[in-house]
Amino acid sequence: MPSSPVTRSRPSDPAASDGAPSAGGPRGDALSDAARRSALRRMQAAALALLAVAAVVFGVSFALQGEHPGLAYVRAASEGALVGGLADWFAVTALFRRPLGLPIPHTALIERRKDSIGESLSEFIGENFLHPDIVRAKVEGSRFAPRLGAWLAQPEHAEDVVARLSPGVRAGLDLLDDDDVHALIARLAQRHMVEPAWSPTVGGLLERVVDAGHHRALVDVVVTRAAQFTARSPHVVERLVGERAPAWVPGVVNLLVSDRVHAELVGFLEAVRTDPDHHVRRALDDYLRTLGRDLQRDPEVQASFEALKRSAISDPLVRELAANGWATVKRFLVDAAEDPGSDLRRAATDAVATLGERLRDDESLASRVESSAAGTAAYAVGAYRFEIASIVSDTVRAWDAREASGKIELHVGRDLQFIRINGTVVGALAGLLVYTAAHALTGA
Repeated sequence: MPSSPVTRSRPSDPAASDGAPSAGGPRGDALSDAARRSALRRMQAAALALLAVAAVVFGVSFALQGEHPGLAYVRAASEGALVGGLADWFAVTALFRRPLGLPIPHTALIERRKDSIGESLSEFIGENFLHPDIVRAKVEGSRFAPRLGAWLAQPEHAEDVVARLSPGVRAGLDLLDDDDVHALIARLAQRHMVEPAWSPTVGGLLERVVDAGHHRALVDVVVTRAAQFTARSPHVVERLVGERAPAWVPGVVNLLVSDRVHAELVGFLEAVRTDPDHHVRRALDDYLRTLGRDLQRDPEVQASFEALKRSAISDPLVRELAANGWATVKRFLVDAAEDPGSDLRRAATDAVATLGERLRDDESLASRVESSAAGTAAYAVGAYRFEIASIVSDTVRAWDAREASGKIELHVGRDLQFIRINGTVVGALAGLLVYTAAHALTGA
């Protein structure tokens, strides 16, 4: 099993090296540049040595051909080699610099036409490589989803993915301005809570709750609590009776009345508690059912309810609760994302691993993911391929012309020396062939 779905090596950027590119120039590895420079110089030396041999042979054969007529053929071959080698040396050198420093027209082509070469290369890539059909076929044919799924399914990889994404949670939350979030919450509350009418929905819900009897458990709790409190609090009844009785009534009478009121109140609440069909319960059911219908149909009741809703939502305490709620959520997310043992991190890790297993094992899901990725890539390339390809022209334009020419020569110059060598060899053969043919035709 591979340790990662894609393994690539990237050269390190040299801090400083002989002939290394400056900031803003073409980038490369110092060691590989040194190796290319050495190979280029060897090939240049070989091409020059072959040209020097041709020159020596030409000089010797030219001087001795009068004494040895057969050397005329050697002279013709070496002369052709010299012409071919010098012509190809000029052609190769003219790509990168002025031959011998002479201001000959149409030389140092790369240095002078760097920008137009970059633009032409950018257009070529945009038209022939960044084509939606090519990109779609490449993405779909890569079958990346099962390999990615197999990698993600390994727990250590899932943990690594979550660990790398976790700092993004804090960064993303830090980008959010709290005032903007509060304003967003206020707008959402206005749009989804204040502006919509609640009364028909609440009324319909209340009517269904009463018809189904779901409210009775709440009534039982309220009545039970009220009965227990009343039974334990005769002094409250006594104080209320004493405060409302005339001053001339004797205290003993107030005590008798309060005892009686307390007993009746306790008995009444107990009766309501124990009798499911008590008339108070039936009256409450009728009231709630009527309220539900009125909330759905009575404009005055609806207006009163909506006014109450707006008043409650616009209360400063509600806004403070919303702000505190956002602060709590934000703090929880940050703490949970940074804690490797948090429930959130464990849940995220499990989710990533589960996704990996599904991508690995579910062919249908993998195909859909690949198709979606291919469609997205094809759309992006189709819509922005020339903008993407402009990276090439923009990068080339930013290079120093001489430095860029030198860098290109490092990469392709070694192979171009074969043109010089081939020119020397082919020139020799051509010179020999031309001389032989002319000699045969003229008989000279």
